[in-house]
Amino acid sequence: MDELVKYRLQNADEKLSSAKLLLDADKYKDSINRSYYAMFSAVRAVLATEEIDFSKHSGVIAYFQKEFIKTEKFEKKYSKYISEAFQIRNNCDYNDFFVVSREDAQRQYDIAKELCEAIVEFLKDK
Repeated sequence: MDELVKYRLQNADEKLSSAKLLLDADKYKDSINRSYYAMFSAVRAVLATEEIDFSKHSGVIAYFQKEFIKTEKFEKKYSKYISEAFQIRNNCDYNDFFVVSREDAQRQYDIAKELCEAIVEFLKDK
């Protein structure tokens, strides 16, 4: 496996671990942030297999959806997961008085873990 791919997967794993620690410490917005970045880093690991990257999050997500979701390399649900996580993370980071619950943060952590695991499995075949 390419060094950049490995690095990005390690980065995703570290962010996922941080998300869990923050969730357990009742820091829900920060946990959601780390869950999103775990997914984002894992998706960038997939893009690295094609030597593709983008300067904007929306570009990374759009390329992943076009080249990996629509081509059925990944289940369609992962498109929804990453898009929703991006929106929720933006709301947590930038909208004053945006409230999230433990359940919201737990759900984001769970889907981040699921997507990261799916990406690791996909990359094992590369």
